Amino acid sequence: MRKTWFFPLVFLVLAAALSVGTARAAAVDVEVDGEVLPGGETVDGVTYVPLRGLLERLGDWELSWDGENETAEASSELMTLTFPLGEPWLLIDGLAVDSPPAYLREGRTYVPLRSVARLCGAHVRWQGRQSPVEVTSGYAECREEDLFWLSRIISAESQGESYLGQLAVGAVVLNRVESGDYPDTIYDVVFEYNYAYQFEPVANGAIHWEPTEKSVLAAKACLNGARVLKDSLYFFAPALSEGAWITANRTYAATIGCHRFYV
Repeated sequence: MRKTWFFPLVFLVLAAALSVGTARAAAVDVEVDGEVLPGGETVDGVTYVPLRGLLERLGDWELSWDGENETAEASSELMTLTFPLGEPWLLIDGLAVDSPPAYLREGRTYVPLRSVARLCGAHVRWQGRQSPVEVTSGYAECREEDLFWLSRIISAESQGESYLGQLAVGAVVLNRVESGDYPDTIYDVVFEYNYAYQFEPVANGAIHWEPTEKSVLAAKACLNGARVLKDSLYFFAPALSEGAWITANRTYAATIGCHRFYV
C-alpha cells in the first residue's frame, strides 16, 4: 500500500519537494519553550522548521530517512510520523492527515511547524512579524472546563487505545461541537441525552474517572488544532456493540484499534 503514496519516478518527487522548499522562503524566528530553534522559515505563509531540531525539543524521538521513497520518519512511544516529500499530507501510524508538504533543503527535512507541534500536544502562537513564533509544549490555550471534560471522555472511551485512537475520539467530540446538529460546547456534547446518553462512559459513570496522562495530552493536541478524521461524528467498538444504526445510516471512515469511525 505504501508505494501508492509516491510518484513512480523519484526525480519527480524530489523536484516537487525542492520547488516547495524554494518558493517565497523567508527566515522567521521560532522559539520552543523559550529556546531558539534555528532554521525557521516561511513558505507561502506556512512556517517550516527542521524536523530533527523540533522533535529534539518535544520529546524522545528516533528519526530515519528512506532514500528510495524520499520520506522521513519519526517514532516515539506515542506514535510514528511519516513525511513523504512534496505530498500534501503526513501519516500518523499509517493514517493520512492533511498537512502542508514537507521538503528537503541542504540535507535537512523541513516540516510544517503547526502540523507537527500540535500533534505533540504543543501550542503554537504567532504574534506578528517582529516577534518569534512561540511553541509551548504540553499547553493548550482553552477553557479549563473544556480540557477537563475532553480529556475524561477520551480516557474513558479509549485509554487502552493508541495515541492516534485517542486523537480520533477527541476529534469526534470536537466535530460534533462544530456541527449544527449537536450542542455547541464540549460539556453539552459529552452529556447529551437523546433517548439515551450518546457516550457509554456517561451512562456508567466512567466519565468521572481521572484521565490518563496520554489522554490529557491527546485532549491538548485536539484543542490546539490537531485533527484526525476531521469529518467523523460517530464511532463504536464492534466487540461491545453492533452499531446497527451507525452502519446502516453513516459512511465508514476508518478503523483505529478497537473502534470503527463513521462520517
